[in-house]
Amino acid sequence: MTAKAISTEPSNTAITAQALTQFCDDYLSASAFKDYAPNGLQVDGGQPIRRIVTGVTACEALIDAAIEAKADAIMVHHGYFWKGEPEPITGMKGRRIRKLMQHGISMIGYHLPLDAHPTIGNNAKLAEMLGLTITEALYPHESHPVGNIAICTPQSTETLIQTITQALGRVPLHISGNYHYSANDQSDQTNVTAPKLIERVGLCTGGAQDMIEQAAAMGCDAYISGEISERTTHSARELGIDYFACGHHATERGGIQALGKLVTEHFGLPVTFIDIDNPA
Repeated sequence: MTAKAISTEPSNTAITAQALTQFCDDYLSASAFKDYAPNGLQVDGGQPIRRIVTGVTACEALIDAAIEAKADAIMVHHGYFWKGEPEPITGMKGRRIRKLMQHGISMIGYHLPLDAHPTIGNNAKLAEMLGLTITEALYPHESHPVGNIAICTPQSTETLIQTITQALGRVPLHISGNYHYSANDQSDQTNVTAPKLIERVGLCTGGAQDMIEQAAAMGCDAYISGEISERTTHSARELGIDYFACGHHATERGGIQALGKLVTEHFGLPVTFIDIDNPA
């Protein structure tokens, strides 16, 4: 877990959980998204909010950190109550929510709205960190596109790997689209024609590896996301598009930090980002 120094002195400013949520709802156009989990206030701690902790996921470690920081609210990208998960508030989910309620901590989460926002969204912040300029939607028909297409100075895969590593603090898994089967060495991805330069990039943070086919259809040289599946390797090779799996967690730290900064600027409340390390 990493975080900047946290002051636990009480703030003179206080707002309600409802006021904070309404501001974020409006800014992110949350109601416009059909999502896999509710966006906005998910757990009401029942007390005024003077101090906020942000993080990628509302895991128990983040809750413990918020308790230690004497925070009144947690704002995250990955909250609770996902479609298909068991409804009873027992076990791991029960422990998490019980701690929030016992300490009067509200929990506010934004999923797709925080991925898609054109200024502070995860995709926008990732593109900014990698020196990419977003030009269009990965799916042009979407009114609030979650994936994007960006352009960059023509560069080699090695250069892009270095940029990603420096920006995210981890080396991405790279699957080359420049692959042909070799009877002599079936694992060889590089013993083929000269590598191409990357200029047009599709990107969607998190677990969006299956959008690689759309990126290829849109003429992208490469596609960047967080996770990788077994099938993703074959898709990249057969479609001729380079794939960079940069980590679900690593690619989705930017949006919630930007939202926290916005809340500080608007309400004058102290907001601290706490990074609970996650290699996935």
